[in-house]
Amino acid sequence: MKKIIALIVAVLFVFAVGSVSFAADKAAPAAEKKAEPAKAEKKVAAKIVQVTGEIAAVDAATKTITVKGKKGDVVITVDDKALADVKAGDKVTVKYATADGKNTAKSVKKAPAEKKAETKPAKPAEKK
Repeated sequence: MKKIIALIVAVLFVFAVGSVSFAADKAAPAAEKKAEPAKAEKKVAAKIVQVTGEIAAVDAATKTITVKGKKGDVVITVDDKALADVKAGDKVTVKYATADGKNTAKSVKKAPAEKKAETKPAKPAEKK
């Protein structure tokens, strides 16, 4: 009688462990599917960087501009509108994102033209 009870308990134990591991296998793909969108969101959310400087070159064929910044030259891909608005020598502030090794402009702002300081003629010194 003790052997039969031990055998029944052993069989129940095997079924219990087997069903838990089977349930874990089915739950794993669902957990992986939830993790994949999180990875995709991280790739989409690129860090926005800003560079201020003078445009060294404009390449209409590749739709890029080269900006001379404090840390060196930066090549940035721009849209047609921004490409038409700028020329070499312009002072600009560009906000761009880097994805897959490619810098893509989010905004391009030209610095206002510098106003030349008006010099007033010096007044002659008054004698007392």
